[in-house]
Amino acid sequence: MRLIAAIQLSDEMKKAVTGTLHSMKQAGIKGNYVPIQNLLIPLAVLGETKDPDTVKAALASLSIKPFKLSFSDMGVSEGHLQVGMKGNQGLSVAVKSIRDALDAAGIEYHKDKFAPQVAIIRKVSGNWKQTPAPKGEMMVKKISLMKAASKDGKPVYTEEFSL
Repeated sequence: MRLIAAIQLSDEMKKAVTGTLHSMKQAGIKGNYVPIQNLLIPLAVLGETKDPDTVKAALASLSIKPFKLSFSDMGVSEGHLQVGMKGNQGLSVAVKSIRDALDAAGIEYHKDKFAPQVAIIRKVSGNWKQTPAPKGEMMVKKISLMKAASKDGKPVYTEEFSL
């Protein structure tokens, strides 16, 4: 089972992204548009995990204090159009706490440098720079452990656990 510790976007943030994606489709921007229900800010990507209960146990003792996030600019990384997120000390503390708990439990995850962002179009092509980035902010009150699966060849994320 593939797992990701992530922040799910609020309904307001999803609505803002929906408007941006609609404008991009009208402007002829091509690519694989990420379904709205799959918009996540990955904090730690665990990949294949044989024992999800160990991951849940490692994260269960964490207490994350609420913090604000807001959209920033858009950019492309590895062919994916992403919206950056402006965080604060709360976001940094949450990411460090999660990664420290995984390290302490000996749980493997991708140890890439954390960059707060959400992918909105995979394999993007076209002049996306003329579309303004979505606007919005949210209060993060929980972190989710998401199971990543494939249904009919498309990714589907379901929440397995939250803190």
